[in-house]
Formats: sequence, C-alpha cells, structure tokens
Amino acid sequence: MTYAVVASGGKQYKVEEGAILKVEKLDGDVGQQVSFDKVLMFSDGENVMIGQPVLEQVSVSGQIVEQGKLRKILVFKYKKRKGYRKKQGHRQSFTAIKIDSIKAA
Repeated sequence: MTYAVVASGGKQYKVEEGAILKVEKLDGDVGQQVSFDKVLMFSDGENVMIGQPVLEQVSVSGQIVEQGKLRKILVFKYKKRKGYRKKQGHRQSFTAIKIDSIKAA
C-alpha cells in the first residue's frame, strides 16, 4: 500500500492513490491539475522515507473535482450575568482533490 503525508493549508493529510481529499481552499477550476510540493513522508509498503523537513524526490499530483463550502457551524459567545450574547455563523471553503499519482524518483 503506497501512501504519503502532505502539508497543505497548515494541516497534514495522509493520501493514497485514488482517494478524494478535502483541503483548505486552493485557487483553480474543476478539472485543473494540482501538485503538492510539501511531501513530509512516503511509504511504498516496505520502505519508509521521512523528510527533514520535506522530501524533494517525491511528488504527489491530483485533479480538482469540487470547489465548495462545508456545513455551517455556529459561533456563540456568552458572558453570564452581563447580558452579552453574540451569535455568528461560518461556512469554511474547501477544495476536493482526487489523488492521481504518488511518484518517488
């Protein structure tokens, strides 16, 4: 089982070929190719390579399949006995990427 750990948007994701990954919003249209340059770890099932901090010889590429927003979350601030209440909603934007290939040189 081949997999890699990539960094995008300040977070780390474990990716496999054929998997769909939802990351923080990236610029691009549906169908456009995307490559991750910050590959932190790679495993081909037998050997494991760990970057210090990144692996230069490993590339992960994919294709954008969706641009959208997640479900709304409520942010409610409250101070007891002071009459302070504040209700706010937020919908985080995301980009869904289908991982096409993980290549190690």
